[in-house]
Amino acid sequence: MRSCPECGTANADADDFCGNCGAYLGWSEPAPTADQGPRPGAPPSLAPPSPAPPSSPPPAAPRPSAPQPAAGDPAGPAPAEPRPATRQPPAPDPAPAAPPAPAGAGAGASTPPDGTGAVPASAPTAGPPAPRPAPAPVRPAKPVAPRPVVRPAPADDLQDGPACPACGTPNLAGRRFCRRCAAPLGPVKTAGSEPWWRGRWPFRRRVGTGGSGTAVRRAVVLLVLVALLAAGFLLLPFGRSLVEDTRDKLGGTAAISPTGVSASAEVPGHPASAASDGLSNRYWGAPRLGASLTFTFRSPFRLVSVVVHTGPSADPQKFRRQARPTELDLVAIDADGTEHRKEVTLNDKPGRQTITTGISDVVEVRLVPRAAAGQGPGRHLALGEVEFFRRR
Repeated sequence: MRSCPECGTANADADDFCGNCGAYLGWSEPAPTADQGPRPGAPPSLAPPSPAPPSSPPPAAPRPSAPQPAAGDPAGPAPAEPRPATRQPPAPDPAPAAPPAPAGAGAGASTPPDGTGAVPASAPTAGPPAPRPAPAPVRPAKPVAPRPVVRPAPADDLQDGPACPACGTPNLAGRRFCRRCAAPLGPVKTAGSEPWWRGRWPFRRRVGTGGSGTAVRRAVVLLVLVALLAAGFLLLPFGRSLVEDTRDKLGGTAAISPTGVSASAEVPGHPASAASDGLSNRYWGAPRLGASLTFTFRSPFRLVSVVVHTGPSADPQKFRRQARPTELDLVAIDADGTEHRKEVTLNDKPGRQTITTGISDVVEVRLVPRAAAGQGPGRHLALGEVEFFRRR
């Protein structure tokens, strides 16, 4: 196992990059020893070669000897005249090698007999020693870090896990970076990374079962859509009524007069037309409960409200002379012939009483008394005035 130099995570020996942080693992390898040689792929070293050991100085050349007497010379050789000994300068350290002997010197030449080591005047002397060339300067080697090399995965190095999207190398499950090229293998899913509604039915994913729940989720979504469509179709009248009521309150009202008034029964002297003549001292007289008073209009309109005045007069002293209706059935008929019925309760007092209706396309209104106050022998029902208001 190889430990990551950055985070310390243990990795396999064949991994090049850390599976936790993606750091290169080549720096954690031990340095090669002298017998192992350089690493494969490392640049050649630029260190200067070691100097060769100094060689031993060459042997000194033999010095020339004195000339020998010729044969038949009776006098013999003349004795050599002794020369005063001269002081030699100190030899350099180390002593330079002596030059080679002249070509004419014999092999058996010997030093002069005086033993001083001085060279005879007739013998040639050696020149000054040749200077040794200085070694050329060498720049020290610069360390070069080896570059990471992406090696192909061997055939037997197979790991059961997701393949790298960059190089295709298989990796163990749980690694965050590829072991060959350090490419990220995708975000690691942690608890709570999914939205909250994923944990609610029917959106919860089922793991380890026969299905993923896709069919159930689709069925639930389809049912929700059908329910919304049905609710919209059923609540459309309510929504339309809500919009119209809002317009009634914000748009204002205006009075509208009927084009015709009729009654199913009436008391002589108190016709049905007296209920819409605009006078408060005249009224429609009904002989009994259940008689109806009908108003017709020229064109359909939005009936916002109806104002009713009960009793024979608005004067309090004359108000209780006849019976007054306290309950009415208001029936509005629209242009399509649909009846809109509303039960109305009235107060037994003089003055105007407003009934809010809010019915569209009204062409006819019918009022039917169902209950009355102040009934008695010789008395009839009195309905003083009826007013209608439409939306502007």
